[in-house]
Formats: sequence, C-alpha cells, structure tokens
Amino acid sequence: MVTAKDIDTYQQDGVVLIRGLFADHVDTLRKGVERNMAEPGPYASNNEKAGQTGRFFDDYCNWQRIPEFQEVIETSEAAEVAAQLMQSNTVQMFHDHVLVKEPGTSMATPWHTDGPYYFVEGQQTISFWSPLDPVKDATLRMVAGSHKWEKPVLPTRWVSEESFFPNEDAYMPIPDPDAEGMRVLEWEMEPGDAVAFNYHILHGARGNTATHRRRAFSLRLLGDDARYVARPGPTSPPFPGHDMIEGQKLREDWFPTLWPRTKKQS
Repeated sequence: MVTAKDIDTYQQDGVVLIRGLFADHVDTLRKGVERNMAEPGPYASNNEKAGQTGRFFDDYCNWQRIPEFQEVIETSEAAEVAAQLMQSNTVQMFHDHVLVKEPGTSMATPWHTDGPYYFVEGQQTISFWSPLDPVKDATLRMVAGSHKWEKPVLPTRWVSEESFFPNEDAYMPIPDPDAEGMRVLEWEMEPGDAVAFNYHILHGARGNTATHRRRAFSLRLLGDDARYVARPGPTSPPFPGHDMIEGQKLREDWFPTLWPRTKKQS
C-alpha cells in the first residue's frame, strides 16, 4: 500500500495521499460516526457561527467508548502505514476525530496546524483524514512543506477566532495560502481514501456545498520521538489529569502502542 515514493513525499512535503487505506472499513466507520453523533462526547461541537448556514459537527477522543472506532484502529493497516511513512519503529495512539459537514454547510475549516494545539512535539507525527463520502470541493487542502517552517502557526479558536493561548508572539500569523501563492495540495477522494499529514502541516477545508453529507474520520498517531511538552494553558484535546512531565513519552495506559502489534492475552 505504501511505496518508497510515498515515504519520500511524506518526508519532504509532510503530506501524501494513500488511496483506499480505510476502504475495507468504511461501513464500520459510518456506523461509528452515527453512534458518535447520537451519543456525543464532552468535547462535541456544532461550530455555530453567526451568519453561517448548515451544521458542522466535530468531536474527538471517543475511540475507547465507540466500538466501531476501536475496531478500525486496532485492525486496519493504518498503524503499519504510519510507521512506514514516519520512518518510525513504533506507533502510539493519540486520538480520533470526527468531522461532519451537512449539505449546505457554509462554514469553512479555517487554515490551521494541529501541532500547536497539542501537548506533544516531535518530527515523527501523523494524521490520517479519511472521507466516508465522495469529496471534491469539500476535500482537505494542505500547504506542502509547511511542517518545515521555522515558526509554528498561531492556534486560534475556530468560532471566535481568538488566540488559543496567551503567548501570541511565539507563533507566526495565519497566512492566506491562496493569496500568497503557496503550494496548496488537494484531491478528489473516494470513501476510504486517506490524506496522511504531519501535525505541523497548514491545512483547511471549504464549506460543503454538495447535496450529500461530508463525513470524515481522522486518526492521530505518534512515532518514536514524540514527547510531552507543556503549553501555557489547556490543550485541545486537554486530557485532564494526565500527570505527565516535560520530555516524557506519552503514558502507555492512555496512549497505547498500536505498532508493532502485540497479541492480546487470553
């Protein structure tokens, strides 16, 4: 499923398309999304913004209570593919994320990088974003090579557009990739395809003007060098009570190793 060219592209651009990564799991993930929307977790949001139409639902950190998500995380090829792309000997779970834009949803996913929101740093990081419906205009848009920028991009709150943390000077302003002529990558995708990208890749998505839903499942994983880093405030996700210290590998009981796979004890 992964070629040497895919690995080189991921290392250089910080993003690569893997066709069919979750193709055998689309129905299971759809069932999981429906369960998630019917039984949202404590972090669920409809991202309601004045003047916007439609519904943009998102929620994360539900894989341990939604069996469909847990099944796919533990049985799909995602962890092995992640190890190859990151060039990592191990792959550790971080979190899941569901993003659903109903037909006629005008709100765009704003340009952002995931890394600054997280309490983890490292070169070996990866997110998989997989649509569960065909996508064209509402696909994910990525700025190639942005994971190598010298300064991280300012994290903001999506609805209020306020800075997420008080130390704004530590970040660069959010650029306008289209206006600034950056190399923006995007693909028409089929259910089960996946965009793999580094946590520090600048990305966003348009609203959903299609007549069908745009359901997406995202899986965030960690490699060998990922370590806990303190931020000047609660992170997103927050994981309260984690008790980790700066420079520590994330605790295995909360963030289990997915690769290499280990046989479950009978």
